Amino acid sequence: MNYKVETNSEFKCGHVALLGRPNVGKSTLLNALVGEKLSIVTPKPHTTRNRILGVLNRPVGQAIFIDTPGYSRRSGRVLHRLMARSLKQTREDADLILLVTEANQPIEIDHELIQEVTSKGQPAILVINKIDRLKSKDELLPRIEALSQYPFSEFVPICARTAKNVALLEQSIMRCLPEGPALYPSDFKTDKSNEFRAAEIIREKLMGQLHQEIPYGLAVQIEDIQVDDSGRRQIQAVIWIERESQKAIVIGKEGKVLKRVGHDARMDLNLLYSDRVHLKLWVKVREHWSDNAEELKRLGFDSL
Repeated sequence: MNYKVETNSEFKCGHVALLGRPNVGKSTLLNALVGEKLSIVTPKPHTTRNRILGVLNRPVGQAIFIDTPGYSRRSGRVLHRLMARSLKQTREDADLILLVTEANQPIEIDHELIQEVTSKGQPAILVINKIDRLKSKDELLPRIEALSQYPFSEFVPICARTAKNVALLEQSIMRCLPEGPALYPSDFKTDKSNEFRAAEIIREKLMGQLHQEIPYGLAVQIEDIQVDDSGRRQIQAVIWIERESQKAIVIGKEGKVLKRVGHDARMDLNLLYSDRVHLKLWVKVREHWSDNAEELKRLGFDSL
């Protein structure tokens, strides 16, 4: 359903796709722009699997951000193909693209993606993230000059982690959006349920504790949420893995890994629900779930 909350003819509104290679800071940027943690963040690539929608409301306009999986050529598993399809659809539907790059990485790394984005003729802003990692500010100007050959509407250097220049980026976004009425109420933040966000929080903590390929072979599903007689919220969640041999790694010696995940997840879940949360985690095996379209649909992945 569409909602009209502004009648000024100069009001701006549009969908903004956050694109970029894995681990360039798209999710961190989304959270900084909307002022709330909507998308989980880890140092590992391909943390974002589903499209995450976040809305920024300002008197001059409404920006509807969509965080996407990192741009990659990986296409082996059904999961990877769904992620690539989600990214493509989001890019095609966007009114504005934020192409996020890293200030301390060679420009050539992003050349293919830059070419693909700018060839479509869509309005696009090039966001140069992680400027805090540059040894000197003098390194930034030559980089912007080298990128100025591309037809971006604007070039904005930022540090999403510290929110440096994020306010300037917000102004650039509002300038580039088309005129139109708001599509969501002024207090709307995201279309993702708290249940989805709870599962993502648990997965974030798992990815922080685990290494190698296991994070990409696991999913989290919330099975039940209830409030007990004492007023405490009881959440039961299943961690799905693909092989029996992974169980010991996910649980850890004497259950230490799972205990740490449960503790860290509860801290964030208390904030999410503004309530006391008791979390129970179960580890179960579902072989080849990431390569099975029906299993992915059942686990709530975007299938488009």
